[in-house]
Order: sequence, then C-alpha cells, then structure tokens
Amino acid sequence: MHLYHGVQIGTLSLGGNIFLAPVAGYSDRAFRSICIEQGADFTFTELVSSEALIRNPAWSGKSNEENPAAALLRRADNEARYGVQLFGANPEVMGRASAMLAPWEPSVVDINAGCPVAKVVKTGAGAALMKDPARLGRIVEAVVNSSQARLGNVPVTVKMRSGWDAESINYRECAHVAVEAGASMITLHSRTRSQMYAGKSDWARLADLVSRVSAPVAGSGDLFSPEDAKRMLEQTKCAAVMFARGAIGNPFIFAATRDLLTTGFYTASGGARRIAAGFRQLLLLSADIGESAACREMRKHFCAYSRGMEGGAELRNRLVRAATIAEYKRVLGCDAVAST
Repeated sequence: MHLYHGVQIGTLSLGGNIFLAPVAGYSDRAFRSICIEQGADFTFTELVSSEALIRNPAWSGKSNEENPAAALLRRADNEARYGVQLFGANPEVMGRASAMLAPWEPSVVDINAGCPVAKVVKTGAGAALMKDPARLGRIVEAVVNSSQARLGNVPVTVKMRSGWDAESINYRECAHVAVEAGASMITLHSRTRSQMYAGKSDWARLADLVSRVSAPVAGSGDLFSPEDAKRMLEQTKCAAVMFARGAIGNPFIFAATRDLLTTGFYTASGGARRIAAGFRQLLLLSADIGESAACREMRKHFCAYSRGMEGGAELRNRLVRAATIAEYKRVLGCDAVAST
C-alpha cells in the first residue's frame, strides 16, 4: 500500500491520512480552516469539557451570543467533515455531553485520554484515564451509545498516551478496552503523561499497537516535518499521522507531506507565504471572536509563523504591541498580506 492513502474510521471514509490533531489553545476553527486550505485530510477541535457542556444550558448551538462553546465547536466554512474532542471522567456526563453535539453534526467524537496538563488530569480526565482502563471503557461505551441514539452513529475514537509513567505502560490494555467498547480508531502519542512533551516519543510502541488491535491506529508525537511523517508511516505501519505542534505556524506541512509521500519531494514554504497565511488566519479569527481578541490571540501564532525567518525576532517584538488589524498589516507589510 502507498504511504498516502484513504482511511476508514467506522462509517467514515476519508480520502487521505494526514490529520490535524486536537491542540488546546490552537486548533480553533480559524486555524483549522487554514489547515484545510493547505491540505489537511481531517481536523479535530480543541478539547471541549463535557462537564461544561451539560452544566451551561446557554450552550444550545444557536449562535455565538447564546452559545459560548460555538468558538470551539462550530466547523469552519471549508470543513466538510471534522472531529470534536471531548474530555471528562464521568461516563454518564460524557454520554450526555456527546448527545449535545447534535447541532454541530460532527463526523467523529474523539475521547481525550492523553492530555497531560494538571487542570485536566486533576479531574480524572485526559491522561488520568490511563490509570483506570475500566473507566475508560465505560466512557467509550457511553459515548458510543449516545452516538448511536443521537448522532447518527458517527464513529467514536480515542486519543491516548503510552501510560501514566514509565512504571505503568498500559497502552495495549487501554486500547483493547476502548476497541472492545466500540472505539473505531485509536490515536497513540507514545509518551507517558509524566514525560509531558519532553524526551522522545517511542514509535516502537506505536508499531506494537498497530499489530495488536483491529481498529486503525493513528500516530502522534515528534512529527515536525514531512520527513518525520514518512518515517512514522514506514516504521510503524500506522494508518494515519496526526500533526500537532508541528503544524503550528506551519499549516503547509499537510500539503508538503502529501507531496513527499506521493512524489518523493516537496517545496518548502517561504516567509512571505507563511506571513500571508497568518494574516488570513487573523482575519478569520477576527470574524469569530472580534478584532481586539483576535489580535491578542494571534501574537502567539505569529511567533510560530515567524520562527526561523530572517528578521523574525524583530517582527515578533513589533507584533506584541499590535492591537488592530491595521497595525498588523503595517508591521507585516502590504506585500506580504496582499493576497489575503
């Protein structure tokens, strides 16, 4: 099989296997839109709290004003299909929350069993679920049942880590429990929770999991270039690659990876193209959350877009004071943003 190929996730057929991972604080719909434009085959929202969904009756899916979750859950205009990632530790709550996703018509509901940050794991959610495989199985079962009853039986997937720490590597058990409970795909970021994002992702564990479960397995972790994605696909035989930090400031990585996999070469994106993409993202984000908030939020994105560029440090120093789209345009230069 060619390295670039379609993926079947339950009832969902995708034409390619290069995905954008759910990335907290980054994968809003403006960024997802840019990634779709640049070749992402499938995208996921930021992680969404199941507890918040069921506790706030104003989250009805009707409009931005009535629904504070709309910024996280609404699909981009060019996003024909997308996945919504939920996190939580209570099976009943996760089931009820997934049913509330019906107005957004997600193509996949993904369960977060990998987030390592303290505010998530202290609630028993995210990577903390790796410490309780039975609970993870009950959550998957609850979300699958909810999907069948309320969401048109869209696939349920799980994104997990290798384990809680080096002494509790249990991705095999957790994946088997999840698949037996109805999960249609497993994504493995093969670091432990205790590693956070340090050290190296152990792709041997990913290859091992691919050989042990019947559902397709996607790989995440240490994917920062098209070459990384090619090596992961070759070494692990995983069904798909899922870019996370490697896509931030570089949405061109999707098309570049596809080109490398299909033709053997790709063209790197220059600074002007990166700045133009960032400015377009600013405009899209401004339409969603307002100009002032978007200008503040995009400062971190432009730190990534300008990484490694000649004059990038000076550009970042000027952008941290930009508070309007007009100021961004002056700092970035008319030529760089003319195509947006």
